[in-house]
Amino acid sequence: MKRIITPLLLFVLCFSSFAQSRGKDWRQQIKAQKIAFITEELSLTPKEAQEFWPIYNTFEDKINQIRYNDERALRGVMRKDNLTEKEAQDALNKYLAIEDKKHNAKQQLIKDLGNVIPPQKIIKLKIAEDAFNRKLMESYRKRREQRMKKNRP
Repeated sequence: MKRIITPLLLFVLCFSSFAQSRGKDWRQQIKAQKIAFITEELSLTPKEAQEFWPIYNTFEDKINQIRYNDERALRGVMRKDNLTEKEAQDALNKYLAIEDKKHNAKQQLIKDLGNVIPPQKIIKLKIAEDAFNRKLMESYRKRREQRMKKNRP
């Protein structure tokens, strides 16, 4: 039964993400692909998936909030030319605080997932995330190269 559910879930999620209109948010398409990829790589049972995804989504929301709020503001400050020593030290302190927030979110994720999936699957999660990100970047590079070839005279 598990062997049927995982490929079926993967097929449905991937197909639905590609079948949407062009106006659909690309972030949602990537998220759907990531869900399918991680579900398959971790071989999550339906029960595990039901408990895993709310925890993982909460983690991703925290990380995205840190990226889009804290890191964006800090990048703006760090790009300034001629920072004073105090401004530079403040920026470094904010950078360390942001890294601490991300680290704490990762620790909380591992703690929360420990009650849902075995430690081996938590390790597989990190491997799957890295593999998905590599796959995503490779896809981006290929599309960019195709556009560049298409736009060449």
